[in-house]
Formats: sequence, structure tokens, C-alpha cells
Amino acid sequence: MPMTESSTVPAALCIGEAMVGFSPVDGPLRTSDHIQPFVAGAEANVAAGLAHLGQPVEWFGRVGDDPFGDRIRASLQERGVGVGGVIVDPVRPTGLYFKDRDGAASTMHYYRAGSAASALSVGDLDRLVLGERRLVHVSGITAALSPACDAFVDALLNRVGRSAASFDVNYRAKLWPVDVAAPRILALARRARIVLTGRDEAEVLWGAATPAEIRELFPDAEALVVKDSDIGATEFRGGAEVFVSAPFVDVVEPIGAGDAFAAGYLAGFLAGDPGETCVRLGHVMAAQALRNTSDSPVPPDAVELRELAARSGDDWGRLAFGGTATATGTGLGAR
Repeated sequence: MPMTESSTVPAALCIGEAMVGFSPVDGPLRTSDHIQPFVAGAEANVAAGLAHLGQPVEWFGRVGDDPFGDRIRASLQERGVGVGGVIVDPVRPTGLYFKDRDGAASTMHYYRAGSAASALSVGDLDRLVLGERRLVHVSGITAALSPACDAFVDALLNRVGRSAASFDVNYRAKLWPVDVAAPRILALARRARIVLTGRDEAEVLWGAATPAEIRELFPDAEALVVKDSDIGATEFRGGAEVFVSAPFVDVVEPIGAGDAFAAGYLAGFLAGDPGETCVRLGHVMAAQALRNTSDSPVPPDAVELRELAARSGDDWGRLAFGGTATATGTGLGAR
């Protein structure tokens, strides 16, 4: 069932941290003389993907009053994302991170402590138009950034209510220990209409090893999507369950694939597509991120992506990105 339409504000609102990332072009950081910057951050990535697929969307968060904050706003705006409400913090800096690439592996080095994004607070809610949104998307990352951010997410879900809330678990062990994260993320996610999670992170957090066990944790979610790395993804919607295998992808790097999957799935949901189509569109979007070192590369034309997502049966089974398959497959659960 598609969400009700609104014409006064962008249909979707993504809220969270955005950073500027840097990736070495020619080897690891210790030797590379060329570093490629890009805009990153889970909710910002989702917003860019939604805009690419034709969904009116706005991103909200805090950035520093610095060139990196300017870059985030300009980049998202160029990709069709509304950024008019973004708060420019005059005191705190924009968060940064660096990828250290060594062959196929990447290690993240974050410089986000005390960032503008970590200062998001309940008082910022008054800047937002929430009642007319069809979708308000947040993730467990935001709740982990600071006590103020955690309180913000809690208050946001109270105001939005279950009818429009979308929650991506996005557990990050570097941000908070599992014994703290597990009950908090569960309590927040259970208040959302749409929940997305990796099977692997659900097992780490709650000991739920199968999609069916994860569904038992979220019985009230209208839609639950469980991503299982290179195997595929399962959607539970109402009493229905659908599994869609992941296509073969010649993986360059898995980082950002989960956000791209979320963007594809949510775009399909907003368009009123059936569950199988939504999941396939998620896989197709994820494949684009897996073929690029940027967390949120500009994908091919949206019409082409939807044509790929429309494949089914044997046609879907033969779909491959980048030629040959790899042992890591789509890597949807990794970041």
C-alpha cells in the first residue's frame, strides 16, 4: 500500500550525520599522493539515492561552518536533495573520515568526535515540517553519536509516529558497545513502520540468526527487510514473505552498499511497488555502490535501473554487474 501523497514538502525526509570522506586513488594512505574527496553519511547517501530515483527528498542535519559543510550541502543539492533546512554550526566542525585502501580491504579512520552532527538536539525538531511527510528516515548511527542525538531520535519518532517512520539498524561497533546498543536500537526500531537490518548485525545485537527470528523481534513493523550479504534479502510485509536473491557483482568495495539498498527499497515502497520489486531495486542500487570506491556514486539513469529491477525469474538470476562474481558477492551487510 503506497503512502498518502503530499505536495507542500518533499515526500521523504532523511535525518542524520553527513561527512566528507577521502579515499586514496593509488594505493594505501601511507603512500598515496592522490586523495579523492566525496560526501558520505548513511542518511545523506539514502537521500541522494531517493532523489536519483525520482522521489522528492530533503536531508536534514548539522554541518560545520567550513568548506566541508559547504561541500556537503552543494553536493546533495546538485543531486536533487533539498538542503534548505540544514543547520550550519558556527562552532563545531564537519566530521571527516579517511579510507585506507590496501588491495580489496578498506579500513575507516573517523574524525567525528565533537562534530556539528553530534550536536543535533531535541530543540532542532522545531525547525522541521513533519506532519506532511510520507517518509522520515533515520538510523541507529545517529542515536549512537551522542546523548543529545539519542534524545533527538527518540523525540523525532514520538512526533512522527509509526505511520511515516523508517529505521535502518546500521549498528556500528566503533560507536557503542553491543550491550548498550542492542536494547536501545531495538526500542527505537520497534516504533518504525519500515525496518531495515542486516542478518549479521541482528545476530550480533539480538542473537537472531534467521529472517524468521528477526521478524519475531519486529511483529508490528508493516515492512521488515533483512539483508543477508551476497545471499539476498527477505521482505516481510503484513503476512507475506518474499525472498530475492542478490545478483552477482564484481565488487570493488562494499562500503555504502547498505545505504544504496535502502534508497532503492524505499523508493519502490514510496512508489507503491510490490515487495519483490522493491527488494530488487534495492539490490540494483547496491550493485552500483559496490562497483565504486565512493560511498554514494551517481548511478546510471533511473529508467535503466528500474528496467533491471523489473526482471524476474531466470532473467533476474542471470543478472550480473561488472562481469564475474566474487566471493564477497553484494556485501549488503558490510560497511
